[in-house]
Amino acid sequence: MKKIIHLSDLHIGYRNCGKRFRTLTENLAFLKQPASDYVVIITGDLEENANDPLHAEEAMESVARLEQMGYTVLVIPGNHDYGTGSMGNADLVPVFKERFYKDSSIEFPKLDIIDGVAFIGLDSTAEELSWHDRILSEGELGDAQLGRLEELLDGGSLDGLKRVVYMHHHPFDFKLWRQLRDSEKLEKVIAGRVDMLLFGHYHRSKITAGKIYHGKWGIRRCYNAGSSTHKNENIGFHRVIDLSNDDPRMDYDGAFV
Repeated sequence: MKKIIHLSDLHIGYRNCGKRFRTLTENLAFLKQPASDYVVIITGDLEENANDPLHAEEAMESVARLEQMGYTVLVIPGNHDYGTGSMGNADLVPVFKERFYKDSSIEFPKLDIIDGVAFIGLDSTAEELSWHDRILSEGELGDAQLGRLEELLDGGSLDGLKRVVYMHHHPFDFKLWRQLRDSEKLEKVIAGRVDMLLFGHYHRSKITAGKIYHGKWGIRRCYNAGSSTHKNENIGFHRVIDLSNDDPRMDYDGAFV
């Protein structure tokens, strides 16, 4: 079973975040070999401003660099990946999919089954891009996506597999203008039914109570990675997780930057 490296909120294009991510990838490649043993999950906000082609290009090159090193990389969009972070653009939804999945028709949940683990990616941003929501950085999964997620978990195709759900917005703690609006609905769908929940969006550790929420909703492992490139000097984590070990105390921060 592959090990997982959880990263989030790279904000490539913002000040020195791109440089820090290059350092991170270099250190990761030096410390975590063979690369084929790992899946890197990036839970959104790869770019600082998706309207800027330079930000988008550098973010794509950064993901491609990890893949060229031999890592399997899974990404999910954050609010900055559909605009500036506070002002979204629905036209950028298919653009993100084409940039990072090479398929603008991809539908969420996005399922990847790798070495006995079902990786289930959710888009917690697209539903917030309607005209009355788009100036905020709140998240919403929407009833349609939640319905597909429930069907996936109920359908039997994931029986016997470890289940990892990953998304951008923080599902537990309430913070004005930043919360996941339908977190209670998500809880009803996944509570006690997945092995791990990964997310980002909140950067400051004093707000997010250490960024570890094990046991919430009956889920053994729950992590917020914060900003892996330390945007605005908010120190994030680079969790290294081995799902073949059921004890989350064995997980650790790789400290790649």
